[in-house]
Amino acid sequence: MTEQDFIPKTYPKTLKDGSFTWSSPSNIALIKYWGKKKDQIPKNPSISFTLNHCKTTTTVSFTKKERSNHFSFEVFLSGEKKEDFKPKIEIFFKRVEIYLPFLKDYHFKIETTNTFPHSSGIASSASGMSALALCLMSIEKSIELADNKRDIKMSDEFFIQKASFLARLGSGSACRSLEGDLVVWGKHDKIEISSNLFGVKYPFEVHENFKNYQDTILLVDKGEKQVSSTIGHNLMHKHPFAEARFKQAHKNLSRLITILKDGNLDAFIEVVESEALTLHAMMMTSLPYFILMKPHTLEIINKIWAFRQKTNSKVCFTLDAGANVHILYPENEIKNVLKFINNELVTYCQKGEYINDKIGFGSELINKDS
Repeated sequence: MTEQDFIPKTYPKTLKDGSFTWSSPSNIALIKYWGKKKDQIPKNPSISFTLNHCKTTTTVSFTKKERSNHFSFEVFLSGEKKEDFKPKIEIFFKRVEIYLPFLKDYHFKIETTNTFPHSSGIASSASGMSALALCLMSIEKSIELADNKRDIKMSDEFFIQKASFLARLGSGSACRSLEGDLVVWGKHDKIEISSNLFGVKYPFEVHENFKNYQDTILLVDKGEKQVSSTIGHNLMHKHPFAEARFKQAHKNLSRLITILKDGNLDAFIEVVESEALTLHAMMMTSLPYFILMKPHTLEIINKIWAFRQKTNSKVCFTLDAGANVHILYPENEIKNVLKFINNELVTYCQKGEYINDKIGFGSELINKDS
């Protein structure tokens, strides 16, 4: 598919008003995406676990306007009006207007809530943009259904693909937050259905070892990141190690395909932890350079390594572009790992807080009224 496949024909009818609510999960990348081309195209493929409890729920209410000459919307987070969110939504609307020509026809009220702290390294932009994209796709589908003369209706597959495509234009990793439990984004020669335009469900066999995998997120720092992911991605354009990194990601994804099939947890740990450290190494070796890890992040990593060596546990860590630590482990280790976290790691968390999560199954339409 190409971008042209997502440009609709002129809508013969419009709706007066309506509302849709979608819940969309965050995700945690195992193979990291860092660096992009124009229009949010990734420089390397990535694969992520879809989370279950870390979600954004978004309601988009829409009312027909008399004039269609500008974008009109308001944004609320947990009931509080957020003017500082509007510039990012405005940019998103401009990027996707060609694919959603109705955007200037309505005034939108966007109401969103997170089950986790905003801008804390738990990919709130991923879950937020995917939930918003799904709401907008529901509006488009309703407009299409209002046209009784159309013989061809939107398929569920196309609905998800286009929602993922749109979400990508708001936040790259958002295209991996629509389905579960493993999602690939970016073209890879061993995954025929993979695409740079949208995320796809991982198509191959997954060993029982990885079913219902656990993710406990240690909230080392719940504040705003000092450097945004957008800035970090842009610093890869002239990065001295960029090309080597992109090749490494392709190689690691090839290796992970075999690992996921065979259930080799030791090899899984090696790839996942190496990817996390490489991501932050790219930040520390860019110009200007920056560090998003905190001292407590490093303390946690060292504690995990010591615990694994002592107990032969299969627990491991990964990091997103922030200070928080995602602790990944098999379902059969829940009791022992949570005991370890409470005894040795919780002291490194801000206010002693962490989130227990597990691998989930994607977005969900909560309600509709259109």
